Amino acid sequence: MERLIYDNVFESLVDDKDEAADLSFRASLISALVDLFEDRGWKQADVAEALGIPQPRVSELMRGKVHLFSADRLIGYLARLGVRFKPSFEHHRIVCDVEMTDAA
Repeated sequence: MERLIYDNVFESLVDDKDEAADLSFRASLISALVDLFEDRGWKQADVAEALGIPQPRVSELMRGKVHLFSADRLIGYLARLGVRFKPSFEHHRIVCDVEMTDAA
């Protein structure tokens, strides 16, 4: 039996490397959101109010239902919570600074 090695766990689930990269990115965004909620001591009702979404949608987010959330939507949620992404090209590579504002 051949042993397969993947750089990205999502590559084992989908054939398209672009789709695997997108799934991995969205999973990272969800993980960051959940960590932020926990850091702030928020319950699902607090998250729902801060993001302006129904509690069942918060439950899906908290359970890591990656396939239900687009990267755009997740970045929008982070923006509502005061997170700003600033990608740039420096020294022959792409970098992304992430800043927290005082919002939410």
